[in-house]
Amino acid sequence: MGSKGPGPCPARIEAARPDLDPHSPQHAGLLHGRPDERRCPPRLAELDLHPTSPRITRPPRAELAPPAAGHSGSNRREHAQATQPPRLIPSSNGAWVPLHRPYGPCSSSADKPPPSLVEMLRWDQVRTEHVRRKTMGGEADDVLDPDKAHVEMIQVDYMLEGSFGIGSGSGDPQWSRDGGDPMFLSQTMAIDTTVDVPWIQCLPCPFPQCYPQRNAYFDPKRSSTAAAVRCGSRACRALGAFANGCSNNNSAGECQYLIKYSNGRATAGTYMTDTLTISPSTTFLNFRFGCSHAVHGNFSSQTSGTMSLGGGPQSLLAQTARAFGNAFSYCVPQSSASGFLSLGGPADGDGGASTFATTPLLRNAEFINPSIYIVRLQGIIVAGRRLNVPRVVFSGGTVMDSSSIVTQLPPTAYLALRRAFRRSMRAYTRRGPMANLDTCYDFGGFTNLTVPAVSLVFDGGAVVKLDPVAVLLEGCLAFTPTRTDFALGFMGNVQQQTHEVLFDVAAGAVGFRRGAC
Repeated sequence: MGSKGPGPCPARIEAARPDLDPHSPQHAGLLHGRPDERRCPPRLAELDLHPTSPRITRPPRAELAPPAAGHSGSNRREHAQATQPPRLIPSSNGAWVPLHRPYGPCSSSADKPPPSLVEMLRWDQVRTEHVRRKTMGGEADDVLDPDKAHVEMIQVDYMLEGSFGIGSGSGDPQWSRDGGDPMFLSQTMAIDTTVDVPWIQCLPCPFPQCYPQRNAYFDPKRSSTAAAVRCGSRACRALGAFANGCSNNNSAGECQYLIKYSNGRATAGTYMTDTLTISPSTTFLNFRFGCSHAVHGNFSSQTSGTMSLGGGPQSLLAQTARAFGNAFSYCVPQSSASGFLSLGGPADGDGGASTFATTPLLRNAEFINPSIYIVRLQGIIVAGRRLNVPRVVFSGGTVMDSSSIVTQLPPTAYLALRRAFRRSMRAYTRRGPMANLDTCYDFGGFTNLTVPAVSLVFDGGAVVKLDPVAVLLEGCLAFTPTRTDFALGFMGNVQQQTHEVLFDVAAGAVGFRRGAC
């Protein structure tokens, strides 16, 4: 993070000792060492899974604890603590998938050069504006209109990715091992909590109608359990806004889907069912997903499609709710580590539910789109002091989003945060802005950095204390303002790093637990 100091490693972010001047970098105690060197967890394709018969494992139902007590409001100056909580050990009875950041050592794109921060922030602005319009019931982009101007950019972003098994093979070398036992085709998929319909690219899929991808294309003809959803079925009718007609214009035809994204991207094809393998002990028959035969715009070649976790009836969450109780959690890792996606609640089962700080999910007529998860931010704490920001400026709500990059705050709140942060960072030289990040520093010559502790306070008293790596992004304060106060904001995945974020939709709450990955 930031410019490199002496030696081969970037400057380290450190915690100030409370008995010394917090602005003096030479009096700092080590907080973060070198990147996590643990071995990456095995990918789904590397596990010995032979789903010859359907199995659904149901973990104990997670119950959310009462909201954590609010912050004391003490004026004592506080900086990030010098210890990290232990990492979670996932429960053996849940459905658990390792997650990785693109371009990290555990990612499928580890051998690719990462995009620039400017590219990712540009993508982030376009994407979040699209989600904002969709959330508030605005018109979706007509991405297929050839006369409409679009911002051309590839999907090189901070979207988490995980591996899932699709289908049941029958002897093909890509689908089997050990004498031809039935096997799935492993697909690396982006994780998105603002979209409802899961999809992957499928054959036939000629270029340029489809984009080149790292995994083998899924071929429904080679899966013994694949079937097209028929137009007259309840599943096809449930597609709603994602429906795109029928292959034969009658009820016996194959159901077609269309998903429109931001910046001129779309995917279209046949709505299918097949076997989904999530973990060694968990498979689902008749999982519904889009089999994409054509895309519009640019998509990342590192993923085969998107595993959608939105609140709509087509998502992974809805399709597995009977088994897992309409709840899931994930942990956004730092770039050098691995995170996870857990269906059914906390990754370590019921025993960890009481350690979450929780806030209510907003469900009212003001937010028309039920697919989006929205909470309400109430305040911000910097270096132990709660900023003087009226709660009303946060009334537009905040989207809990796995894919947005930086947190977007109302301008009044952002300016207060920026003032407090700049005061605490007077020991460092400011440099020019980076895209829409306007508070950046030159850390050249420093090997230790002291960063003020920042916490976000949510409705119900939940206090989310951010790790230092969740405050700075390449030497810049990783927050931006929305266009106006009262506008819909976003909690970016930079700020969610190392927290297990629990979406207990059945209970109407979102929970946060620090130090989970």
